[in-house]
Formats: sequence, structure tokens, C-alpha cells
Amino acid sequence: MKLNQSLFRMLKLAASGAAFSLLVACGGNAYVEDADRNDVITVGDSIFDLSGDIQRFLEEEAGQTFRNYTQSGAEIAGGAIATSVTQQYSDAKSTDANIATVVMDGGGNDILIPAILLDPYGCRTHWWRWSISSSCRNLVDDTYVDTVNLINTMDNDGVEKVIFLGYYELPRGNANLEGALTYGAKRLGEACSNSTANCTFVDPRGYIPAAHVKWDNIHPTEEGSRTLADLLWPHLQNAL
Repeated sequence: MKLNQSLFRMLKLAASGAAFSLLVACGGNAYVEDADRNDVITVGDSIFDLSGDIQRFLEEEAGQTFRNYTQSGAEIAGGAIATSVTQQYSDAKSTDANIATVVMDGGGNDILIPAILLDPYGCRTHWWRWSISSSCRNLVDDTYVDTVNLINTMDNDGVEKVIFLGYYELPRGNANLEGALTYGAKRLGEACSNSTANCTFVDPRGYIPAAHVKWDNIHPTEEGSRTLADLLWPHLQNAL
């Protein structure tokens, strides 16, 4: 029995390590800084960047390409493993400051990266802790502040439209992050509405079934990416 439990823990640790490797994905793909519509950019994390499917589907709908600065493993601000979303936007401005529309996500890694490693903030729930900890709430609240600051900067720079994709439910081994995700979705939505920008929050919860999330319990399959792109497209279409 002890041997089986030890084996289970080893397998779980190996799976977590594999998921973390996919999460960071060596810092992500290279920027795409020349496109048909340089005034439209995407910034964010591996939900966009890992497969590139959401970007591809949006560009197919538009019949045009957009600049892409998304990076796997990105947090909203700071972070040691990937270029932050805030820095991605700054880099995009440095290349061409004429930015009219931003399609983005962010904030998930601020919670997920520590939760995958040792969960020091208590964002996972368990039989002995049914609710997320106050430290987890504080972490999400700090991310909210960083997100508002970023979106306000976009508005001050003259960005006309911000389209912010939230996060869907994580299945199986990450299902115990549901409390953190629910609170995070609330705060990210508030970051969008409380900013000074013309910001639309797109909430995908309830649209992505477990079968449309990869085995890592984080990233969307091609079908999941198609659904996310379909949710984003009407808002992007109106901005083009």
C-alpha cells in the first residue's frame, strides 16, 4: 500500500512537472511584429501562444493578420520565466505605437504557476480547506491592480478597444482551482469594467468542456481554441 502511494505521488509530481514545462514552453514563440493590420495586437500567455490556434482562427475570420506578442508562461507584471503581458505591450509600442485594438488575456499564470509548484498561497481547495485562503485572495487582488494599471496605460496611449479573454474551468487534476478561478474571473472582469478604457471582458466559463482541454488540464485543444476564438470574434469584428 505504501509503495502504491509513493508511486502515485511520483507520477503526480512527474505530471505536474510536465504541465509546468508546457506552461512555460521555453518562454514562448517569437513575436510577430509585421502584419496586415499592425494597429491590432495580441498580448497574453500560453492560452494564445502555445498552439497559436486562437490567433490563427481570428486571422482566418478577418482575412488579415495581426501583430502577436503573446508568450507562454507570462504573468501580468513581473515574473521570472517569460516576458510579462505588461512588457509585451511595451514592446509592441516600441515597434509601432499606432495601436487601435488589443486582444489579450492574462492573470492566470499569476495563480497557476505557484499553484502547480507548491501552492504557497493556498489557491487549491481540499477536503480540509473548502475555500481559497486569504493569501490567495490577496494574490488575485494584487493581479487585479496590475491589470487595471495595464489597461489604463493602454487607454492613455490612445488604444480604442481592449478585448480581454477570461479563463475557463480547469478539469481533472486542476479542478480544485475552481474557487481561485471564480474569484479571479470576478476580479479580472472588474479590472476591465473599472478601467478607463473601452474594455470588453469575454467570460468563457461554461463553454469549454473537459474534453476540449488537453491532458495537461490547462491548455485548450484545437476545438477549445476554436470556441474561444468564436467568443472573441464578434467583439474583434466590430473593432476592425
